[in-house]
Amino acid sequence: MDLPPWLACISEDARPPPKLFAWTSQNLVQHDSRSQGVRGNQSPTNDPEGRIHILGIGNIGILLATSLSQLANGPPITLVVHKKELLEQWHRQPGLQITRSDNVKRLSDFDVEWWTDEEPDTGPKRQVADGAMIRNLLVSTKASAALPEVDRVRRYLDSSSTVAFAQNGMCKLWQPYGASYISVRYPTGNHPNWLACVTTHGVTSLGRFRSEHVAIADLKIGPVLPSQHNTAHSYLPRMLCQAPFLDGQEVISRELWVLQLEKLVVNSIINPLTSILDCKNGRLFETPDGPLMHVVESLIQEASEVLQALVRHPFTDAMMTSPSDRRDLLERFSAHRLRLMLLDIGNKVRNNTSSMLQDYRAGKQTEIQDFNGWLVDMASFLGVRASTTRHEALVRIVESGAQMEEGHLIKHLQEA
Repeated sequence: MDLPPWLACISEDARPPPKLFAWTSQNLVQHDSRSQGVRGNQSPTNDPEGRIHILGIGNIGILLATSLSQLANGPPITLVVHKKELLEQWHRQPGLQITRSDNVKRLSDFDVEWWTDEEPDTGPKRQVADGAMIRNLLVSTKASAALPEVDRVRRYLDSSSTVAFAQNGMCKLWQPYGASYISVRYPTGNHPNWLACVTTHGVTSLGRFRSEHVAIADLKIGPVLPSQHNTAHSYLPRMLCQAPFLDGQEVISRELWVLQLEKLVVNSIINPLTSILDCKNGRLFETPDGPLMHVVESLIQEASEVLQALVRHPFTDAMMTSPSDRRDLLERFSAHRLRLMLLDIGNKVRNNTSSMLQDYRAGKQTEIQDFNGWLVDMASFLGVRASTTRHEALVRIVESGAQMEEGHLIKHLQEA
């Protein structure tokens, strides 16, 4: 089996996992001892079993952190930022802000850390998790960064750890590649309990550490590759399901896999098209029989053929619990059913701005490779004879940063 580039890179990397330091505000040169009463300027309170580390403080990270923090007798939470400048910004103005309708809530009861191999010159020199194991890690980075960031902290993960991925796109640890990753990084089998989340909440950015919860929906969480040795794996899902505003629910592995695939189809159509056209989601569906909708339908058809080939492949046998499961999934992933699903979701999020368009406008890297790129790569892996040329064209356009008028985009995709 040919390995995808991310897994090939990991397989060729024989270096030991890095020793990482957990910087807090106490390690900053401009640290002011008068701010000791502010969380994030002190060593975390000692509750390793119940503590939840949230890696990635974008829109979804803010939603999850603020919801968990409002639990009665909730868990201690450590926010993990990805660069020193964010730790400095938190030190100057601590707190996460979440807005719902006209209700603005600011919460600061968090510990905040920056994990780096750079040893601090001042303040306490603590390793991540004080050199022990992270018990609960919630990963809410962008999809492309999720597994690389988790791989980087593997020194502090073992079978006592639970790791939940909460981003768009397919979790990379689903078969056929999950077992290969574990055999490379956890050859003795002491890997964490791997979970993933699918969230349909709509969240937009209002600035650094500030988000608006524009569409309250739900969150599903379930196992991807469970650890056979982790007896406390239900703690993190339980906290997420109890947290206010999330409407969390635990689901079995097969249902989680299907939900991720369905959301991938939605993201691979709404996100790139709205980014290129610079429009709200609802514009894509304004004219049911128009040429733009015909482009949408052609993208659905390409995605349907890839997902149906995936369902037929032997490596998905473990997802099938009865003889009728494969037949049911082939129908669920038919172009007709996917179209109905997309129209339903499109109507619900018609007034929202897609996450990719938000990234486009902010000049950030998009998740196009984790949406449309995943479909293209999976089609190649499966040997699907059908074309994914229009999804490939969307990847090229988005990665170029181009925006187009509707007629130009339609002509471009029709000629792809």
